[in-house]
Amino acid sequence: MLDEKGRLFGKINIVDLLVLILVVAILAVLGLKLLGRNGTLPGASSGAAKITYTVQVNNVYPEVYEGILPYVEQEGGDQLMASGNLLSGYVVAVEAVPHDSNTVSVNSSTGALTFPLADDLLDLTFTVEATVPDAATNELGTQEVRIGKSHNLKTTHFEFASGIITGCEWEAAA
Repeated sequence: MLDEKGRLFGKINIVDLLVLILVVAILAVLGLKLLGRNGTLPGASSGAAKITYTVQVNNVYPEVYEGILPYVEQEGGDQLMASGNLLSGYVVAVEAVPHDSNTVSVNSSTGALTFPLADDLLDLTFTVEATVPDAATNELGTQEVRIGKSHNLKTTHFEFASGIITGCEWEAAA
């Protein structure tokens, strides 16, 4: 099997063969560590999911509410968008209640300042139905959907930059 020059079958040096086997073994171990047992990267997609979440937006003028109603009430709702791209989500409902305070307080270094607000402002609660590509990260466009997180609600017809996600339900996508 080994010839006078130390080559296995007259083709490859035994030292080179050992180095080659060692390199292949190291690559196999690294591949298993990186890919995990199921062949996916750690933290990789856990699959798409359908989510339904609510976004609270406070202190909205009644005229703004009346202006967005036709778009939300149209069949299918108003489609979400981010960075100029349409997303796989729709605002399907909105509820309005009168805002419960006519003032807003701002803390400063000299104390709290109180400013009057308009008397007829509304607090809106939007219901959004969407499909996220990865149920682990819940990213919809450029935002993660998490209860308690601030949320920019942007559709093809309106935008609110000061929303808070107040609820979310997850289910596996069909």
